[in-house]
Amino acid sequence: MNEAEHYPIRKLCDAIHIARSAYYKWLHRTPSHRQLVNEQLVEWIKQHYQERNGILGYRQMTVVINREHNVHYNKKRIYRLMNILHLKSVTRIKKSTYIPSTPQITAENNLNRDFHADKPNEKWLTDVTEFKYYVGSSVKKLYLSAILDLYDRRIVAYKIEDSNNNHLVFSTFDEAIRQNPDAHPIFHSDRGFQYTNKIFHQKLVDAGMIQSMSRVGRCIDNGPMEGWWGILKSEMYYLRKFTDKDELLSAIEEYITYYNTRRYQIKLNCMTPMEYHEAYPVA
Repeated sequence: MNEAEHYPIRKLCDAIHIARSAYYKWLHRTPSHRQLVNEQLVEWIKQHYQERNGILGYRQMTVVINREHNVHYNKKRIYRLMNILHLKSVTRIKKSTYIPSTPQITAENNLNRDFHADKPNEKWLTDVTEFKYYVGSSVKKLYLSAILDLYDRRIVAYKIEDSNNNHLVFSTFDEAIRQNPDAHPIFHSDRGFQYTNKIFHQKLVDAGMIQSMSRVGRCIDNGPMEGWWGILKSEMYYLRKFTDKDELLSAIEEYITYYNTRRYQIKLNCMTPMEYHEAYPVA
């Protein structure tokens, strides 16, 4: 007798064309090792999916599970289990447009799309991006300026302000220098008005850095930086509607900390940016 609905087992087996002996064999079976492992993986997948608000796709989920639980499972297995659970990354990409400006100073594209770096502080990329939050029917904005190291993909420094102005970019650069006083990287940006400013150019000269700029309208020249904006926004910003400035500020700062210290990257040998940075051999 089925205990839930009180249907006779015989009739249920007849309805799906299986023998009662087969049903009882299944009922009293000993779970296989593979089944037990899958059950554990399912629990871990649910746990980490919920912890990161659904931003983990199967690739990131595989890295997280292998790192956090000291195991080694294939991404195809995680993909299959996530499909069974109907769990997919909720992230999406939003395209941006290029707005030209009149430059005071310009530089060649010295980086020339060579996005490989052999050591920390060899090549830095930078940019500014915009975030919106809503107060009633009013739309407010915050601007994030950040500097990315191409070697370990860490965020070297960042600043968040209400206005996209020279102070935002200059203070970001000053913070990066304060934390890395011996750094003399190629410094690459687009041709935004802050980066073509004479004062900013002099800051680079004083710091012993080589200035590099993307060509007009060629976002791919600053590809890794654009890619990082996509990661940040798809994994944090696009997932919710912000109605409070402090809430948005906290969310950005929390994500940058998570990215630098807890987000494992396959290209960094499944390390976080800071782990990869600190693993560089010191002479």
